[in-house]
Amino acid sequence: MDVSAKITGIKYLPLLCRDLKTYPISDLHSALSREGSFILSLDDKKRLALSWWVSAKRTRSYPYARVYDTLSFDGKKVTIIPIMKDEGKEGDRDFLQWDTISLMSLLGIYVIVGYYKDAEKSQRYMHKITNQRFDIQYIKEEINNILSYQSDALHWNLSQIEKIGEIAKAALCYYEKISKNLGVQMHSKEFAEKRINELIKSKETFMQLSRELAKKAQNRESITKQPKEKLSGLKATLTIKNYLGGYYFFTCDEVKIEKDEIYLIEGKHSKQSLIPSSEDIKDGLLKMILFTNLKEVKIAGKEYQPVAVLKLTSATRFTENELKPSQIETLRLLEAEAKENNFSVRLNDKELQEIIL
Repeated sequence: MDVSAKITGIKYLPLLCRDLKTYPISDLHSALSREGSFILSLDDKKRLALSWWVSAKRTRSYPYARVYDTLSFDGKKVTIIPIMKDEGKEGDRDFLQWDTISLMSLLGIYVIVGYYKDAEKSQRYMHKITNQRFDIQYIKEEINNILSYQSDALHWNLSQIEKIGEIAKAALCYYEKISKNLGVQMHSKEFAEKRINELIKSKETFMQLSRELAKKAQNRESITKQPKEKLSGLKATLTIKNYLGGYYFFTCDEVKIEKDEIYLIEGKHSKQSLIPSSEDIKDGLLKMILFTNLKEVKIAGKEYQPVAVLKLTSATRFTENELKPSQIETLRLLEAEAKENNFSVRLNDKELQEIIL
């Protein structure tokens, strides 16, 4: 099933954001090693909320949850995303996609496209690296640039795309040094250079290449049902167009149509706990931000009224009186967030409000 929609703006009040610790910019390196999201203080008046992605791929290490935790901050919200991450020949390699930056623009998040400068050799694999670290000096320079930047996140992020070539070259250069210093073989440099050369040609080329890759990933995901997912409806592709003509490619875990309503369902499952982890829930909430702001939702030209649903399931036999106090508090906040933003939450086929009342 192929669903199309538009987004003209984002209106959403997050309530599950965790309290973020504050670090001075002089401790940026330490903060990045300890926290996925935090408040960065440059002086008594200048502060911003900062998150970072371990990999350019949005399915690794819950980057959406990290970004979500910064959404309640009143000032500028920034996220650092590596242009690429090469874990060595025996690991994965991921490249940044335009759609990731587009989504951050939609949410009002300023993106710093960074690169890894240093790493350590894996103790388990001969040709794999770990504990990769950003070029801190470059990140600090970009943070200062953002603080003085007068335009919005969208325009800043477009300016990041203009620098994509030099950033990618720096990334490749440092991976060569890491490979040599640690004696670890990396993935094919020729393939990476070919990919990067395509990005350097122009912003439009980068956008087109990334859209094609995102579209392929969307199609793969739409026909793959994970064994862990307790879903009963149909999977669907969801293509969202913004007011600037940009496209975002997503999938809906489950779609149901009832009369003139279309239920867009994001599923999160836990194998061992009574409810999914807070990171999983926040990952799902980022989809709720999108689903609750959709306009002109159509299938084959027919328009439907969208209904956003976050569906939480568990493999463990669910007993309400076995919930921990922290889990109960999470569910209460989640129910309040759902009510505030007009979506519903189901926990093992029950409405959440029925469970926590």
